[in-house]
Amino acid sequence: MLALIIGFSFSIAIDRYEQRRDYEEAEAKAIGTEYVRADFLASTDAAKVRVLLRNYLAQRILFYTSSSARRLRQIDWDTAQLQADLWSAVQVPAAAKPTPVMALVVSGMNDVLNSQGYTQAAYWNRIPRGEWGLMAVIAIFSNLLVGYGSRRGENERILLIALPLIVSISFILIADIDTPRGGFIHVPPVNLESLARSLQAR
Repeated sequence: MLALIIGFSFSIAIDRYEQRRDYEEAEAKAIGTEYVRADFLASTDAAKVRVLLRNYLAQRILFYTSSSARRLRQIDWDTAQLQADLWSAVQVPAAAKPTPVMALVVSGMNDVLNSQGYTQAAYWNRIPRGEWGLMAVIAIFSNLLVGYGSRRGENERILLIALPLIVSISFILIADIDTPRGGFIHVPPVNLESLARSLQAR
C-alpha cells in the first residue's frame, strides 16, 4: 500500500514538473511569435511592442530564476504592468484598423498573456497536504509493523534501517520535484533565455 501511494505521488510530481517545463517552452514560442507578428503594425507601434516584449521576456526569465518571495512579488507586479501595456499597445491599433491581419496580432498577444497564466497555475498546482498526510501516516504504521515483526529473526532487522531510509529518500525526492522554487530540481528557462539571446542578436 505504501509503495503504491509513493509511486502514485511520484508520478503526479513528475507530471507536474513536465507540465511546468512544457509551459516554459510555450511561453517562449508565444513571445517569439508575437515579436515577429509585430511587423504587421505601423513602425512606431511595432517598435513599442518589441521593446515591451523584450522587457516582458526579462521578467519571465526572472520568474523562473528567482526564489525570494519579496522579489517574486515585485516580478508579479512588473509583469502585470507590462501585460497591461502590451495589450494596450496592440488594442489601440487594432481598434483603429480592424483587419484580419490585426486580428492575428491581437490573437498572438492573447497567447502571450494566456501562457503566463497557465505557467502561474502550474506553479500553484502542488500535491495536496491531505495526500502528504496520508503517506506519512501509512509510512509510520508500516515502520511500526516492520519493527514489531523484526523480533522474529536477526535477518529481518535490516528492514529497520532499509525501510525508513527508502521511504525518507522517496519523500525527499517527491517533495523536491513538487517544489518549483525549493530544493535542487527546477525548471530552467532555457527556451526563454535562448529567445532573449536571439532577440539581442537582431
